[in-house]
Parts: sequence; structure tokens; C-alpha cells
Amino acid sequence: MSHYEERLEEDLGKIRQRIADMARDTSLALKNAVHALQTGSHDLASKTILGDHAINRTMREIDAMAHGFLAVHLPSGGHLRFVSSIIRANIAFERIGDYAVTIARVSEQLSAPPSGEMGRELERISNQAQTMLRQAITAFNDENAEMAKATMVMEREMEYDLDTVYGELTQDTEKQKVREMLAIFAVLSYLKRTADQAKNLCEDTVFTVTGETKAAKVYNILFVDEDNATLGQMAEAVARKTFPNSGNYASAGRNPAAAIDATMERFLREHGCDLSGAKPKPIDLTHQELAEKHVVVSLQGPVENYFPELPFHTTGVEWELGGIPTGQDESATNADWESLYRDVAVHVRDLMETLRGKGAN
Repeated sequence: MSHYEERLEEDLGKIRQRIADMARDTSLALKNAVHALQTGSHDLASKTILGDHAINRTMREIDAMAHGFLAVHLPSGGHLRFVSSIIRANIAFERIGDYAVTIARVSEQLSAPPSGEMGRELERISNQAQTMLRQAITAFNDENAEMAKATMVMEREMEYDLDTVYGELTQDTEKQKVREMLAIFAVLSYLKRTADQAKNLCEDTVFTVTGETKAAKVYNILFVDEDNATLGQMAEAVARKTFPNSGNYASAGRNPAAAIDATMERFLREHGCDLSGAKPKPIDLTHQELAEKHVVVSLQGPVENYFPELPFHTTGVEWELGGIPTGQDESATNADWESLYRDVAVHVRDLMETLRGKGAN
């Protein structure tokens, strides 16, 4: 090994050690913050808050080391991927340290530790977040891409789980002070953010080891209308045709018709949209299935007409479209269908480009 290679490996080793130290300290800070909240230990909370100053100093030190490595060694290939991942991981760990501080401050404000159902849910969610963080750190330190990929799945499951918890706690019959309940909701949010950062860390691990970059997100879109015979079917077909790689699309109706509008089906077929075999579908999603939808688009009236309450991470959108074409004059009716089709296409394009950017496809 040449002197240059020895120096390069020595500098990499120093960076690896400091990021491992950073990972250990932020993981411990989160653990202590949650424990302070659960036990009402103001002493542990204050130590966690003050300890964040050391974490911030380490973050600045790692940042300087990483940028210094780039300036001195001008790395490429795997070494460049590693250092760029270190820079992103460094930011993620610093943010987790901030989350720990916020949780610790919340614990100092509460008159008593969370109890009952809220206390049990908090313990369960915190255990999930800390487990995911530990696995993400291990995968990152060991440069284990397979472990990182397996760990990333936990974040999505946790998101759905939190939607259910939020719903249950807001209906809880226990006598909780409003201020304290909001504080616990904030803690749950920061635990979820910790899981998000752990997922980011896993993605950095995969990138470092394999060079694979994060795949563009595919969005789950649900179109709803009254009977699912025209508008919803058209929106679903247009979205699937024009943005096949950007989303998973479905449609449903509150009172589904017996069959799809034959005139519309014929019109869409002429525009390259095949609806053969498609039938109007009812809105019969479970809470879990609805939580998996990123966007619910109402094509007739308010979203609340179909879902009185959406899951926390599901966004409702309402489109104002032209009326459904009717009449005996075939040429006029075709013109009306064409106008509606273009209106729907514009709305679909705007939605998907908002979600995925101008390069959406």
C-alpha cells in the first residue's frame, strides 16, 4: 500500500470512528429522553438537553473532517459515495439529537409521566423507533446494504400504525389535560421523525455499498365520485395512461352504478384508454387501506362527503370539473366529452407534477 493510500485509509478510519461516536451519542440521547418522559425524571431530562451541546460540536467536527477529506483526496467512486453519505448521516444524527432535546423538554413540562393507554402506546411506538434506529446504525457502520433495505420497511409500517394510534387517543375516555395530550402527540411525531431519519440512514448505507440511489416515490391515488361510472373511471384511466410510473391509481363511488357509462367507455377507447373488464366499485376501504393512500381526490363535492375523517398522512383534494355530457346530438356530446377529458387531464398533470416534479411519467 502506498503512502497516499495509507493516509487515505487513516483519514477514512477517523471519520468512521467519529460518525460511530455520533451515532452512539444521539441514540443514547433519544433513549434517555424517552426514559425521562416515562419516569418523570427531570434530572435525566436536563442532562439530555445539556448533552446536546456535545452532539452539536461532534456534528461540526465531522462536517469539517468530511469536507477536508474531499479537498485533500479528491475521492471518486466508492470513497466519494461514502463521504457524501457521511455528510448526510451527520445531519440526520444531529436532527435526532434535536428530537431528543424536544422530548426531554416536554417531559419537564408535564405534571406527571404519561399513564394508561397513552403511556402504553408511547412505550410501544418509542420502542419501534429506537429499534429501527439501532438497526439503521448497525447497517450503516457495517456497510450492510441488505440489513438497511430490510430496516427501511419498518418506517412505512410505523406510519400506518401511528395513524391508528392518533385516532384511538383522540377518542380516549381517560381524563387527560388537553395541554398534556398535545405534548404527547408532539413526542409521537418526533419519534416518527426519528424513524424517518433512520430510513434515510439506511438509504445512505445502500448508496454507499451499491451505488443505488433512492427510487422516485410512487404515490397511491384514489379518485372518488358518486357512482364511479364516469368521472372516477376517467380520472383513473387518464392518470394510468399519462403517468404510469408515478402512481398506483384506483377509483370508487359512494353509490356505485351497475355499469360504466358506455358512451364514455367508447370515447376513452378512442383515446387509448382501455376499460374492458372495469366495473364501478364501492368505497369500502378499511382504515389501514385508506391510510395507504397518499392522496384522495374528490371529483364531486367535498372529500368529507366520502370520508368524514382522513388518516393523518392522507391528503384530500377536490377538483371542480365540468358536468357529465348528456344529450342526443352525437357531435355535440363528443365535444363535451373531449372538453371533460382535457379538463381531467390538466388536473391529473398538475397533481402528478406537484408530487413528482416536471419529469413525472
